[in-house]
Amino acid sequence: MKTARRISVLFLATAALAACSDDSGGNAVPSSWIRKEYRSSGVGYVDRTDPVSTVADEIHGRTSAQDRTTSGDMVFLRYRDDIVAVSPLQGGSRIEIDDYRTGYRRWRPHLQSVWPDPDSESFRGGGPGAGK
Repeated sequence: MKTARRISVLFLATAALAACSDDSGGNAVPSSWIRKEYRSSGVGYVDRTDPVSTVADEIHGRTSAQDRTTSGDMVFLRYRDDIVAVSPLQGGSRIEIDDYRTGYRRWRPHLQSVWPDPDSESFRGGGPGAGK
C-alpha cells in the first residue's frame, strides 16, 4: 500500500508541476526565431534594412507580445519574462533581449510610466502562478 501511495503522490506532484510550467511557449519571447532571422551583433541582433516599427511588427507577428509601447524612436515588446527593445541603427534596427528585471532597469526612463517596476512590492511577476 505504501508503494501505491508514493506512486500516486509522485504522479500528482508531477502533474501539478507540469500544469504550472508553460513549455508551450505561451508568451515567451521568440528568441530562437530572432537568432535565425536577424544577424547577430556585439549587442543583440541587427536588421540592416528594416525600420524599427517593421522589425517590431515582425517579432510581434511571430509571437504576440503581452504588451507593446513606443518611446521616442524605440519600440518595446513585453513578453512573459523578457523585454525586447528595438531601436534604430544606421538605417536599420537593433534588437536586444533582456529578462524583465534587467530590461526594466536598463530602459527605465522609457518604461517606468507604462509597465510595473519589478522591484516594487506590488509587482507580481510574469509566469503562471508567479508571485500570486
